[in-house]
Amino acid sequence: MTPKPAAAAHDLHTCDAAVSLAFSILGKRWNGMLLSTLGGGPLSFAALKRGVPGISDAMLSDRLTGLAEVKLLTRSVDAGPPVAVTYGLTTQGELLLPLLEQLGQWAASNLERPAEERPEERPAEEGPDAAHQDTAPAEKN
Repeated sequence: MTPKPAAAAHDLHTCDAAVSLAFSILGKRWNGMLLSTLGGGPLSFAALKRGVPGISDAMLSDRLTGLAEVKLLTRSVDAGPPVAVTYGLTTQGELLLPLLEQLGQWAASNLERPAEERPEERPAEEGPDAAHQDTAPAEKN
């Protein structure tokens, strides 16, 4: 039996191009949450904003445009009156739903939320203004 060359023992595993492509889209903040939210059916811009708390109007618009460009969702305009715009998943977007569900289940079982996102673990004396109290109150004369 001939020994393997030393270089072969140190070969690096490179990321699959398809995985890299998927994360270039799905790895952007908000995209997975938007796709998951649309899994319940088409929604308006306002309904999506309510469904994904914390996203700004500008970011929501940007992410919806990007997801439409890669054909994961569609934008439909009903001339009305009143004009109504809805967003819905394409077939390709719908195929992601089981994967997003599995990812959520994995995260719930294997990842811990940061302490700042776990209100049940914050000290009781910490209130909404506690973060702004860096110094002790001035003494009265």
